[in-house]
Amino acid sequence: MWIEGFIAWSLLRDGRAQTALMLVGIMVGAAVVVFISVLITGLQANIIERTLGTQAHIRLLPLEEFNRVLPLQEPAPIALVLEDRRPQRLRSIDNWQALVPVLDRWPGVTAVSPTISGPALAVRGSANRSVSIIGADVERLRAILPIADHMVEGVFRLRPGEILIGRELADDLGLQSGDRMRLDTAGERTVVMTVAGVFELGVREIDNRLMYLDLDEARSLLDLPGGVTALELTVAEVFAADRLALRLGALTGQRAESWMETNAQLLNALRSQSLSTTMIRSFVSLSVAFGIASVLAVSVVQRTREIGILRAMGLGRGRILRVFLIQGALLGLVGGGLGAMFGSLLVLAFDVFGPRLFVIGFNPWLIPAAMALAGMAGLAAAAWPASRAARLDPAVAIRHV
Repeated sequence: MWIEGFIAWSLLRDGRAQTALMLVGIMVGAAVVVFISVLITGLQANIIERTLGTQAHIRLLPLEEFNRVLPLQEPAPIALVLEDRRPQRLRSIDNWQALVPVLDRWPGVTAVSPTISGPALAVRGSANRSVSIIGADVERLRAILPIADHMVEGVFRLRPGEILIGRELADDLGLQSGDRMRLDTAGERTVVMTVAGVFELGVREIDNRLMYLDLDEARSLLDLPGGVTALELTVAEVFAADRLALRLGALTGQRAESWMETNAQLLNALRSQSLSTTMIRSFVSLSVAFGIASVLAVSVVQRTREIGILRAMGLGRGRILRVFLIQGALLGLVGGGLGAMFGSLLVLAFDVFGPRLFVIGFNPWLIPAAMALAGMAGLAAAAWPASRAARLDPAVAIRHV
């Protein structure tokens, strides 16, 4: 094998100009593949982190109420029924106390938080805002949402009589940590609360509308003693949340909702991005492969006499075939390695001099992966020129002009 490798390297060295141009083409292609792959992967990771960092992966909710339509008497006449959807009242999950320890131990579930939520009116002086209050246990809430890491004022705690409020809502009501305000609910219940802290998650819907308070206090305000309206879960495999939600819904008898269902448009966008990245990789790899094939095809034509001499000296067809396959693999490996390093420099430049909306980072395993991909592309591209060279008749090849 080393003889074929030496011959392949000698042929590449003799055609320095062609080899250099081919290496530049492969390098540019590999750099594009590496940079686009890292950029799209980093963008998707950033979007997923921002989306899932502010919500539970799975929510177990009470079953929706529906109207019962009594069967018609026999013989049944034809009847046209216009039925309005039944309004949903605030209801608790049945037997939620027994479900929580089971879900805590469920494989793949990393955190569980019972919550109760409902509408309220936040009042301070002459200002008032329609808000959504969420009651939760502070330690379980910490495991679901990173509110503790995004506090801008005060402390992260939920004692009786205290609330956590979003930054935009606090600005609208003129509130700061330690200020007092009034909460009115639909059940004509009123309570005065103290702002324990102000958070800013960077999501307008949360920062401008949600208030977090102690679970028992929320039950009292929403007139749902001993109950919870949702069990919020986080899972280890976020892209398996839909399958786990279906299973948990069937086993618990509750309505299960995954983030993939509530963010269907986002998921479609991520899949479209992945598809576009795959298409870019495929077309760039094809262009690199065709480039290698064309260079090696020209090399076979230019070195027909040399191939014939090698055949006449006893070099078999299999060894001639390996010579050109090694050439293609060498071009792919060297060009892929140079391209991966150039692509890593592009990634570094993007992180340092780019818009800095997010950091895409770089995985060092991409360099050997790019080299392996380019090497396989070079090997595949060299197959036809190599087989053509191996089929040359020595007598005809030596007389080639």
